[in-house]
Amino acid sequence: MNFDFAYGGSSSVENSSGSTSMSFAPDVKREPTFFRAELGKPIAFREAISALHDVVVSDLRFKPKDKTAYKTWAAERDLVDWMEVSQRRADTAARLKSLSDELQDLNRRSYNRSKPYWDAQQRYFNYLYQKERDTWFVLDPVITVHPDEVFFECFSQDESSYGRLSVGYDVFRNLDEVSYGTTNIDYSAALYDEFQKIRSYKTTKFEIDPSGFEVRTTGEEKYKEVKIDLPDSWVRGFLQVSSAMSLPATRFDLHPMDVHNLCFVLRRHKEKTGPRGLRYELTPGAPVRIVLEPWNTVIECPRSIFEGKEKQEIRVWGRRRLHILERLIPVANRFTVHLLGTGMPSFYVADLGEMYFTLGLSGWTANDWSSAGNFDLLAPRTEVDHYTKQVVFAALKRFWFREPSQIAEQLNLDGSVVLAALGAYTQAGRAIFDLPRNVYRARELSREPLPFDKLRFASEREEKATEFIVRKAVKVSVTGHDGTGARTLRAEVKTKDRTFSPTLTMDGDDRIIAADCTCNWHRQNKLFKGPCEHILAARMLLSRQSRGL
Repeated sequence: MNFDFAYGGSSSVENSSGSTSMSFAPDVKREPTFFRAELGKPIAFREAISALHDVVVSDLRFKPKDKTAYKTWAAERDLVDWMEVSQRRADTAARLKSLSDELQDLNRRSYNRSKPYWDAQQRYFNYLYQKERDTWFVLDPVITVHPDEVFFECFSQDESSYGRLSVGYDVFRNLDEVSYGTTNIDYSAALYDEFQKIRSYKTTKFEIDPSGFEVRTTGEEKYKEVKIDLPDSWVRGFLQVSSAMSLPATRFDLHPMDVHNLCFVLRRHKEKTGPRGLRYELTPGAPVRIVLEPWNTVIECPRSIFEGKEKQEIRVWGRRRLHILERLIPVANRFTVHLLGTGMPSFYVADLGEMYFTLGLSGWTANDWSSAGNFDLLAPRTEVDHYTKQVVFAALKRFWFREPSQIAEQLNLDGSVVLAALGAYTQAGRAIFDLPRNVYRARELSREPLPFDKLRFASEREEKATEFIVRKAVKVSVTGHDGTGARTLRAEVKTKDRTFSPTLTMDGDDRIIAADCTCNWHRQNKLFKGPCEHILAARMLLSRQSRGL
């Protein structure tokens, strides 16, 4: 999938003894989006934007060593006449001794002449290093200006980590020009290096440059054209993150020192054998316990009390990605952890005062967001007509961010209809779920509409579930209710070969919170990769029946 950007120049940071000016160059092909103010909390912002950079460059995929050169060398050695080699070595050693003595004498006499050469060589290697680092930035971060905050989003190279930094307006002073919207910004390695020069004793100006949208006249710098060809999995994974954030999760707070202790243990130890899990032991009213496998090292968190109602034990993997949070520990008030379940995605929200940094991690590093699961399938699947979807999105776009209940009350619609419509726009890249504030926000991921049918699902499960319903091969019955509005369903799905018996539990918003099925696919994957087609068919049929279809 091709993404075309055009920047009116390059993003830059200008440092002086008394001030720092940050100017981000936006994509001039998108709707005008700009912002200008002074930073009131420069140190916290510096650490947060640097942590966002750590997400962008993160790539923890296993990289096997290239042994081609070694195998070629080993094959050549098998053909060597070692007696001849021994004689050659003796002759060569004598010649090298003579040449070495002569070379040392020349070096002593020509040191001043050779020094500029070595200095130039070092500058060349530094240049190559910077160029190589520039290739780390697979896609320039997305920045969105809203009436209450400015937020950045990015995705890692290995497609397993998502980062979002939201900066409230209370962080800024002397707010000037503002135009709401979403754009891509030019963000290079050199710009990251300049961020490290931000200091508290300097006045720091923050600017998404509006001049990028002015008409270019003769003599001005040309636009910088950038064309990036991204795999569909990258874009699909970016969309799946918001769907996962909107699902019910086990939530608790961690004190910054508890996160420090966790990272400290991981820094001091390197596992050589499995298991490599991170186990959260949660007991109501008791401190959170974190167990690191395979050493079974226990980290007690006396400052972090679990306030849930049920005792739980949840394991997650890919724990070394948590080092991204290290820079935030000195400036964070607390870290809020959201766990979807064992082997499922997890989210860590750092409260930085008027800023929030959200780190989303897939179930484990090798299981990226694209293949981790169709989490949008767990969201409400109520059928919504195109007109209703447009009305819901128009209500969201009017205020830029809203709670689903506010939109439902404003439009006099059922809550499940609003959630289904917002879920559809989330998968279209036009909306995002804000986990720290529990609201949906309008955010256009790309300038042109994304190919929705191509990106929405990585599997054919929903298509198969629809076929089951069309063939009337599904029977479903409600077997239980509880006081919270959750329902338990039992169903039968007949295929050509056999009959499957899925069971599932949905909360009051029609989101799947537990499920089981007799099919082999579910026995192998559970809900780690989303529901199977039989569970999905049962939920879709119940939704149709409740609407009289």
